[in-house]
Amino acid sequence: MDYPPAFRHLVQAFRQLPSVGPRSAERFALHLLSGDPAVARSLGEAILEARRAIRACSSCGFYAEAELCPICQDPARDSSVACVVAQARDVIAVEKSGAFRGRYFVLGGVLSPLDGIGPEELRLERCFEELERRAVREVILALGSDVGGETTGLYLAGEMKKRGWQVSRLATGIAVGGDLEFVDSVTLGRALAERRVV
Repeated sequence: MDYPPAFRHLVQAFRQLPSVGPRSAERFALHLLSGDPAVARSLGEAILEARRAIRACSSCGFYAEAELCPICQDPARDSSVACVVAQARDVIAVEKSGAFRGRYFVLGGVLSPLDGIGPEELRLERCFEELERRAVREVILALGSDVGGETTGLYLAGEMKKRGWQVSRLATGIAVGGDLEFVDSVTLGRALAERRVV
């Protein structure tokens, strides 16, 4: 079907979002055009306001509207334990677990030599400075188990141990409620290698 250029442009704009395929993008566009114009206006204003108001926290790199994010401003947080993550969205995932009450540091990515991302392209030196300033005793590396996450984790663990910090990684393995027949061999192998005494 030959849509008007403005409609095609709107669909293409939605397609730039993660996990939005052609059908979803088309549905979003149709909903905005056929629904109440106030909804479209409100969405546009919310996006522009968020882009204007939100910046990186000066301490950890998470989302903030002030100099510090709400997590860094929270005096109830344990500043002696830091969770290092690749992206700001990873902070959200860890927070949803409710299992961590320390502070964070966002690297801004992972090491990927093939893509030209080395230690200089990430916020590694800033990370070390911030962790020293906070007098951190333990660093939890909450990085992905893909090649980039593993490479970054190995590099950081070596650098952080040199500085005298206790370093740990998130355990990996079988999801709670997971059935062994559906677990891939790499995950199952890692779960066996990292087993705990019960």
